[in-house]
Amino acid sequence: MDNLDSRRMVLILGLMAFCCNGDNYAAAPLIVEIAKDLHLDISRAALSVTAYMLPFGLFTLLFGPLADRYGKARIINLAAFGTAIFSALGAVAFDLASLSVIRGINGAFAAAILPVTMSLIGDRFGRDPQTVQNALGKVLGMMFLGGATAMAIGGALAYVGSWRLVYLVYGIAELIIAFLMLKILEKQPGTVASLNLKGAYSEAFANAKLIKTVSIIFLVGSSIFGSFTYAGKFVETRTGYNILLVGLILTCFGLATVVGGRKAGALRQKFGNKLLLLAGILASASWALMGAWHSPVLLSLSLAGFGFGFIMIQPTLIATAQQLMPARRGTAMSLASFNMFVGGGLGTLINGQILDMWGYPLVFVGAAILILLSGFLAAICLPKTS
Repeated sequence: MDNLDSRRMVLILGLMAFCCNGDNYAAAPLIVEIAKDLHLDISRAALSVTAYMLPFGLFTLLFGPLADRYGKARIINLAAFGTAIFSALGAVAFDLASLSVIRGINGAFAAAILPVTMSLIGDRFGRDPQTVQNALGKVLGMMFLGGATAMAIGGALAYVGSWRLVYLVYGIAELIIAFLMLKILEKQPGTVASLNLKGAYSEAFANAKLIKTVSIIFLVGSSIFGSFTYAGKFVETRTGYNILLVGLILTCFGLATVVGGRKAGALRQKFGNKLLLLAGILASASWALMGAWHSPVLLSLSLAGFGFGFIMIQPTLIATAQQLMPARRGTAMSLASFNMFVGGGLGTLINGQILDMWGYPLVFVGAAILILLSGFLAAICLPKTS
């Protein structure tokens, strides 16, 4: 695969990650409109989000081993078409049951996108640590940009149309990307001879270094997903801005991950594991101060600092996990993704309680401590660069 083909592959995978994560994050701001349209109370309408997230978490553990057995490109092509079709079908849901079933199937297919994408990049670029970390950083940056812009995109689409238009537009965009994937992604055979879920995960759990690495990823997920969920409402409360302007401020986090992701591998090779600690300090300081700001400029700077620090840490963790199980990168990435999203779910739950008792500032301080701990543990536990 030449450089042009490699760039195309990273771009198309990044665009799918952008849309898939955006589709996920756009759901929460739509709950009020969904409840009104389907004549539900808010708590019942929110079950559609749960219906997406539960299969998303469970199927994450399945798609990695499937990709190891049948080939990463084949599995991600299947998942891309599945998530596109069922995202678009969300636009025609007529009650809570139909919406929950559609979103549940959507979440099951979407579960493959991140772990299989990460393992596919590892297969293509794994011989060069700097290149693989840069590629991972670019795709992760696009993924988090998708999540950060989802409120603005979803809010704008819902304003000119309805919540149904949001699902339809994301579905159509994903479908276009899915067709491009068929042309761009080079199909390779699987890296293992048979599908054995028990054997795959037995090997993974027997690898102490891998478990240590994905445990740090769990902490990162708790920090990032567990606190960013509340950032939109916090910015809205502090500024009084509408959902579109709030979304634009949140985009600073995503833009910082895109910018930082392009250089993550090069900076790691230059500074070694010191970069991981410095990134943790930057992200922690930025996020700990988030609760003190009222100015949109300072809020934007905290979001950018948090995003930049995070994206300096995460690609190194992902690349390390892949190197520890090179023949089963899909399984390793499924385990890493599962830990990240379970960490995020647990962090969101705990931070909800913290928010009710002590308010937003302590939510951000707690997440700041976790990202600092993640950077410190990564710096001392991960292999040093050569």
